[in-house]
Amino acid sequence: MAETSLLQTLLDAPYVSRFGIEMHLSGDELTGVLPFRDDIVGNPLIPALHGGAVGAFLEVVAAASLITSQELSRLPKPINVAIDYLRPARAHDVFARAQVARSGRRVANVRVEAWQGRRGKPVATLHGHFLIAPALRGGSGE
Repeated sequence: MAETSLLQTLLDAPYVSRFGIEMHLSGDELTGVLPFRDDIVGNPLIPALHGGAVGAFLEVVAAASLITSQELSRLPKPINVAIDYLRPARAHDVFARAQVARSGRRVANVRVEAWQGRRGKPVATLHGHFLIAPALRGGSGE
């Protein structure tokens, strides 16, 4: 399956694999997990996770959601993303789910919500536009 290899390519990228991000697909719902590790703490006094680690995680979940929701010929590329940090991400695992609001021929609009403990209390959200390349259908005999 093409999306499986693209998803694996995304997760195997050195920047992504360093965080140990996991993806769990249940039916058509993809949940990303950023496992807690001491080296992603940004504020040891609270302690709270570094905003850059949380933001990168949200971006990876957005891309993974695009990959699993449609056939693409290459990895999605962020055009722009806006991240709202709503409360400190404490020293625990972070979970996230994305919703593809719209996906056209070249651009997709994605929203991601991250939480710890209770999904109703998000720690951060992402709204982004991604450049996509849908896989060509027919003509190649595949």
